[in-house]
Amino acid sequence: MIGILIVAHGTLGESLIHCASHVMGGRPPQLRQLGVGVHDDPAALLPQAIEMIRELDQGEGVLVLSDVYGATPCNLAGKLLEPGRVEGLSGVNLPMLVRAIAYRNETLPVLIEKAITGGLGGIVHFTQEGAAHHA
Repeated sequence: MIGILIVAHGTLGESLIHCASHVMGGRPPQLRQLGVGVHDDPAALLPQAIEMIRELDQGEGVLVLSDVYGATPCNLAGKLLEPGRVEGLSGVNLPMLVRAIAYRNETLPVLIEKAITGGLGGIVHFTQEGAAHHA
């Protein structure tokens, strides 16, 4: 099973895990988060993040999800990446996380594809009449 680490601003990661746990009917294993606060020093958080990756990797790799590309949490997450073993995606949302959880017994490349399509597919313009328009 591929481990999943969310590195995001403040309490967003824990909130996403809480919501995903509700959707999935319980807290999924090998799923952790690291919140980066406004006053946190990313360099000081790096050893903790490295340890989380070590704990999450059971031999199948780890997918690191971050919220905003180029922001501090994503830059921290970028320091964790090892092609083929620890891969990263930005723009995490609940549909992306749920899809990642559902497909984490696949290979890392398949999981990345499923997480991206889940995240994009979860973006829908809906109207009062109930018609949905996918992005």
